[in-house]
Amino acid sequence: MELRHLQHFVAVAEDRHFTRAAERLMVSQSGLSASIRALERELQTSLFVRTTRRVTLTEAGRALLGEAQRIQAQVRAAHEAVAAVQGVLRGTLSLGTEQCIAGVHVAGLLAAFRRRHPDVEIRLRQTGSGALAEEVAAGRLDLAFAYRTRADTDQLRSVSLAGEPMTVLCHPGHWLASAEAVLTPRDLDGEVFVDFHPDWGPRRTTDAAFAAAGVRRTVALEVNDVHSLLDLVDENLGIAVVPRHFRHKRPSLTAVPLKGAAETEYETVALLPSEQATSPAARALITLLGPEEPGTV
Repeated sequence: MELRHLQHFVAVAEDRHFTRAAERLMVSQSGLSASIRALERELQTSLFVRTTRRVTLTEAGRALLGEAQRIQAQVRAAHEAVAAVQGVLRGTLSLGTEQCIAGVHVAGLLAAFRRRHPDVEIRLRQTGSGALAEEVAAGRLDLAFAYRTRADTDQLRSVSLAGEPMTVLCHPGHWLASAEAVLTPRDLDGEVFVDFHPDWGPRRTTDAAFAAAGVRRTVALEVNDVHSLLDLVDENLGIAVVPRHFRHKRPSLTAVPLKGAAETEYETVALLPSEQATSPAARALITLLGPEEPGTV
């Protein structure tokens, strides 16, 4: 099995199209098709279902994709490690993050990294913690700043960034603004909630806290960015349970602490792949965070 065959396979799997994949790889479409056929002969199975309109992965193709992406990441890390030994850090740093992550100023960190390593291309993706964990484990991201997850424990390590309690945000005219100094999930039973997509760390933390308290809640207004959430709360359309540092983004809102159990602690981490799969660029970025050693998630 040749590395170029795996590279060609991953490109077709990601693009779901032979012509687009061939253009991206700058190879002929006939050559790309021949490469895929050679890989299928070696594995003695079909990897794609081909129609005149689209290309989809077979079950065998889906099984191969994750492994092929991890192999590519390890090969890339090997090349970059050799370059690092030679005194120059090159290659690509692929980074993922949630919005407004606690414990790190992502833009400032990347600016400091670029000043030290100008030959490294930086790529950034913003999405939810669940997707970020999957992409780091699969080798599509070098590292990610996310909510602590328990998924893929054999493939992920973590560096702790911050831990903070969750806080209830409401409009100053909402009755909760004059309620008790500390609220519990039961105090919020029946309220209209504004919250993030279920893949986001704050949403996962809040869902866990309410489940632990045996309180059912319905998220009526679901958003995918912090400022939309704050706008909706500011218009008194609902309340939100968010990490404490969010309260500083909209001082006009009233912030009331949510009584803490373990489930109401919002912890953020830097997620990394296994030690041998961690790229030199990711190692260099982590050193800018401080001396703490990565541990297993």
